[in-house]
Amino acid sequence: MAEPKAADFSVLEQLEEYNPVNLSLQEQTPLERVNSVFDLTDVFPRDWAYGALERLADRYGCLLAYPDGTYRGNQVILRYEFAAQLAPCLDALERQIKEATGQIGDADLQDIRRLQQEFAAELATIRGRVDNVEAQTAALEANRFTRSATVFGGEVILGLSAAAGGGPPGDGDSQPAFHQFTRLQTVSTFTGKDRLRVELAVGNFSDRGFGNRSAVDTDMALLSFQADSGNRVELSKVEYRFAVGDRVVLTFRPVGFSLSSVLTANSPYFDSGRGSLSRFTQENPVFKIGRLDGGMGLDWLVADKVRFQLAYGTRNSENSNPGGGLFGNDHSALGAQLLLRPAPRILTGISYINGYDDEGRLDTFTGSFNADTSGRLGNPAHIHGVSGTLQWRLQDNLTFGTWGGLMWTDFINQDASATTTTYLFSLGYSDPFGRRGDLAAILFGQPPKLVSGDGVTEDADTSLHFEAFYRFRMSDRLSITPGFFYITNPEHNSSNDDIFVGTVRSVFRF
Repeated sequence: MAEPKAADFSVLEQLEEYNPVNLSLQEQTPLERVNSVFDLTDVFPRDWAYGALERLADRYGCLLAYPDGTYRGNQVILRYEFAAQLAPCLDALERQIKEATGQIGDADLQDIRRLQQEFAAELATIRGRVDNVEAQTAALEANRFTRSATVFGGEVILGLSAAAGGGPPGDGDSQPAFHQFTRLQTVSTFTGKDRLRVELAVGNFSDRGFGNRSAVDTDMALLSFQADSGNRVELSKVEYRFAVGDRVVLTFRPVGFSLSSVLTANSPYFDSGRGSLSRFTQENPVFKIGRLDGGMGLDWLVADKVRFQLAYGTRNSENSNPGGGLFGNDHSALGAQLLLRPAPRILTGISYINGYDDEGRLDTFTGSFNADTSGRLGNPAHIHGVSGTLQWRLQDNLTFGTWGGLMWTDFINQDASATTTTYLFSLGYSDPFGRRGDLAAILFGQPPKLVSGDGVTEDADTSLHFEAFYRFRMSDRLSITPGFFYITNPEHNSSNDDIFVGTVRSVFRF
């Protein structure tokens, strides 16, 4: 449940509250003001101090973070760092007092100074007591065997959505729908450097939503927050992560795995509740190859500006019969990614995916059916994918993002292959109109398209995807996002009617 944020090493599925990797970054670096708690890469809505940090940013504008975008809330800070955090908040508070009472005169300020001097001894005593408590806490931490904690959180996503057009490729007969997607999650730690996450989910947007035959009949119209469990609660994620030293984290996720569970998507909109509206624009479809469900991975902070990630997953990973299991599976993918930060405001990632599918399918469910099935041959194939991602914070509240992907399917038992491409450009403007926590975004791209190959039929034309939304922050826990996306030449076929999907998404987090 990560938030759209500027360039950094962590997004929705990256190391969350207990993140030993982030703790190994340089300690003595100047602090920088951030406009929103969403810009912090290691702070998430589940964190116990999330509300307090959000108020510091939204109400007082005095939230500071390290240049790499981390807050490092579990780290002991220096007195200088505490003073640097406190000073802008005091300035903001003084400004708000002046606005509320008209003006604070010099006499009033002198009275405040006299009070500070008068109670200097008491303040010194309190400071000494705090030092003693800090020393005792450090001793307890040094002698503890384990530190366990469990937190509970969740979100309820309500959508009122409608679609028009798309007849063909579908029948074009769809009605507005009111649907929901609810997630409940517990996060536990046993040592302070590990994390066990269990998630239950329930959804009711049935029959692929607007992607069914009677509506627009294309995966290009799928929403990012749609789910269908028939209103039955299902186990959607089970994950355990732990640190090996200070720079390596291992991940095991037997339920709810995808390559982006380990490989950072590097997308500002990779969040079903607060990110983009469509499935296609959430992340590079290359990371969705294989429709996996179980897997593992490694995340290694090679240097302060270099991160290497490795992920392996399968479908039907719980099945010990031939064609299932963790190895020898009919559907599997191995991915590697190198993340680089060439400048403080830029993060770029380069990834390679090597997969196998006994029917030669990509199964990203974001582009044309022809592309997703690699020309519909239905035979075993090796799949190779290359992804490039970039986030660039142009200004404090303006973020440019882009990604591109190429997927090549090489059929094993016949002389055939298929090449599929995709790309996206985005621009996000945070805190527009002076409203802290709001986000306006526009996105433009091409869903996966089969552009060339041997023994397969290429997509005839080109579909383009246009999307825009505005996220209103109503309170610390509630946001409402109206928006739409528009698809030209659905299924990369100019004979098909264009598609328009509009939605109002409401998200309540607790």
